[in-house]
Amino acid sequence: MTDARQQALDYHALPTPGKISIELTKPAETAKDLALAYSPGVAEPVKEIAMNPDEVYRYTGKGNLVAVITNGSAILGLGNLGPLASKPVMEGKALLFKRFAGIDSIDIEVKHRTAEEFVNTVANIADTFGGINLEDIKAPECFEIEKALIQRCSIPVFHDDQHGTAIVTAAGMINALEIQGKDISESTIVCMGAGAAAIACMELLIKCGAVREKIYMLDRKGVIHTRREDLNEYKKLFANNTDKRTLEDVIADADVFVGVSGPDVLPAEAVALMAPNPVIFACSNPDPEIKPELAHSVRDDLIMATGRSDFPNQVNNVLCFPFIFRGALDVRAKAITDEMKVAAVHAIRELAKEPVPQAVLDASGVSELSFGREYIIPKPMDARLLPKVARAVAEAAVASGVAQIELPENYML
Repeated sequence: MTDARQQALDYHALPTPGKISIELTKPAETAKDLALAYSPGVAEPVKEIAMNPDEVYRYTGKGNLVAVITNGSAILGLGNLGPLASKPVMEGKALLFKRFAGIDSIDIEVKHRTAEEFVNTVANIADTFGGINLEDIKAPECFEIEKALIQRCSIPVFHDDQHGTAIVTAAGMINALEIQGKDISESTIVCMGAGAAAIACMELLIKCGAVREKIYMLDRKGVIHTRREDLNEYKKLFANNTDKRTLEDVIADADVFVGVSGPDVLPAEAVALMAPNPVIFACSNPDPEIKPELAHSVRDDLIMATGRSDFPNQVNNVLCFPFIFRGALDVRAKAITDEMKVAAVHAIRELAKEPVPQAVLDASGVSELSFGREYIIPKPMDARLLPKVARAVAEAAVASGVAQIELPENYML
């Protein structure tokens, strides 16, 4: 057993199994405490909530509680290993919610036979929570599940594998293109992968100015084009009317490559074909579509990002999802809208242009960071992400009409 594997197993097992626990927020030491916490005192908030359901936010922890829910059908890069095997990942997500945004979070792993059964299970327990983070659900079912739950739930429902990845990708991509002297509306984009993350990334890039007709998406069978008869409704949105069939065909003179697929699928020869000053986001984890050292050996005019923390420009969902939920919860948003996602994109990308505090440099193990080819997105441990992204998201929720309360005075200032 490797040291790294043993360290990971020991981290999860010792000294207490798992990564999260429940703590009390009220005293429970005396008979009076217990009489207030449970019977008879608990009857008073029960009656208040029965008369006015919004009082649940005053008297319970609902407003700061997010459920991380999965069926385990697409766990990390490991595939469909089932709900129980996904529990360490879901606990990890709950840990990140608490660590980065102070949000209480509980993991829920659901066994089901059909997508409808999963939706019914989640919808029936949704009112317990202030928000729902869907995780590690395979495509295309994840699209149907999220859509159905958004329609049925009165709280935010957010599939992080889709939208979290898309938001961080868009933030880094717009900054990278700016540094390279390019406009996203004029850029040709090649996307390797056609699953949940890939489709969400491309849709959000379009909302940020990319042109659908300039996007070429590939799956395992090659370029997605209009004459293919094996496309689901989501892939059809990216079917190009083109004679190009291979990666080499579409990547010639392309400005951008986005990989949300698998390891080592982008050959050095293909990188050489790209337009001057290209941008490559190779986000397959743990092994990217092309190793950074190989890509840089082919092109010295390249900006590159990966999903890994040991290379510059890590595309990491923790840059957004805790803060999106923080902003959404704090104005009691009924949903997470496109306007809220775009607001998060711009808040994240603008932070990368600001001077980096010493504490972030120390935590990152570097002596210097400044906006440029090796620093296009903030580091996950940058404490400024919380106020900047949460406020931008909360403001967008109010502006787009999904907030149920006004922005608190001086919120996150």
